[in-house]
Amino acid sequence: MTRARELANLGNSTTDLEAINAVYDAGGLTGHNLIINGAMQVAQRGTSSTSQTTGGYKTVDRFYHQIFNFGTWDITQDTDVPTGQGFAKSAKWVCTTADASPATNDHLVFYQMIEAQNLQRLKYGTSNANSLTASFWVKSNKTGIYTIELYKPDQTVQQISKTISITSADTWEYKTVTFPGNTLSGIDNDNGIGLYFFFWLGTGPDYNSGTFTNGSWANAVDANRASSSNVNLGDSTSNYINFTGIQLEIGNTATPFEHRSYGDELRRCQRYFVRLIDDALYSDICNVSAWTTTQARGVVYLPPMRAAQTLSSSGAFQVLGLGSTTSLAITTSGADTSPSSITTTGTGYTTGYSGTLRTNNDADAYIDFDAEL
Repeated sequence: MTRARELANLGNSTTDLEAINAVYDAGGLTGHNLIINGAMQVAQRGTSSTSQTTGGYKTVDRFYHQIFNFGTWDITQDTDVPTGQGFAKSAKWVCTTADASPATNDHLVFYQMIEAQNLQRLKYGTSNANSLTASFWVKSNKTGIYTIELYKPDQTVQQISKTISITSADTWEYKTVTFPGNTLSGIDNDNGIGLYFFFWLGTGPDYNSGTFTNGSWANAVDANRASSSNVNLGDSTSNYINFTGIQLEIGNTATPFEHRSYGDELRRCQRYFVRLIDDALYSDICNVSAWTTTQARGVVYLPPMRAAQTLSSSGAFQVLGLGSTTSLAITTSGADTSPSSITTTGTGYTTGYSGTLRTNNDADAYIDFDAEL
């Protein structure tokens, strides 16, 4: 229900008006979860990424897996979920090469970056700054203390951390953490990073040897970010962890998870990343026109993206109707957010003629458009 409809049902009751506005300002009803893909539904890059030793977006969209000198990991979109909560997917880490003694700067972190212009309702940097409550489901064989952190890179760089405990091995547990509002410094109103939302899974002393912030906003100091009691999830190849139902919302109380349709969540994810693929041996991508004997240009219509994309591709492609060519380089030909112009470089094109760019007998071929934070 929209705020307009709610207001239309009111008389002149100031109390009712204030109550309804408070619900919306606190992120109530729909649209209150600041996290995208918290139910781990969308995995455009694939459902499994094995033998990982470096950071990146590995499987589920919008969640970054930071592995810095911290063993080897298999990362998957998993079907193990808490019973009766409406979830079908989770994100899973499995340690395959252990690091029992992390060095000074080593760290293992699971996080999401949140766009700054989506955070203006937090009112950071003012006396009216809103608190935030994180809630999520987690399962691991590794019991103990884990650090949850908000890190604000805009204006004065600041951080706040709290801990949660996993108390029962191999059991789904529901956790909540509330962070007070930041009255000290604001967030820019732009399409850059407004907040990092971190789960610390392991760290060397560079990040946990200082004075732990323990629920208070402070200027960022790396040594203060994680608890000195934080577990080391990477200390054994028996270790794993699953997450699902991650929610971050305004207020001091966790509300039920905001379940979104797959289509809605996919559109949110595609503001940041789009993979063109349909798992077919021959899949049409777009029409192109040859402007030289080796180059043809076309347009791919994308959802509106956060910024101009970086394009990458993998696999075999061909252009039908412009000569025989099976080995193509595909690049962007302009800085666009949507649509995106692409150029194919091949051989045997007929200048002035049009053709169709498609995959060439390769069900694993894809073109990526990346506008991640």
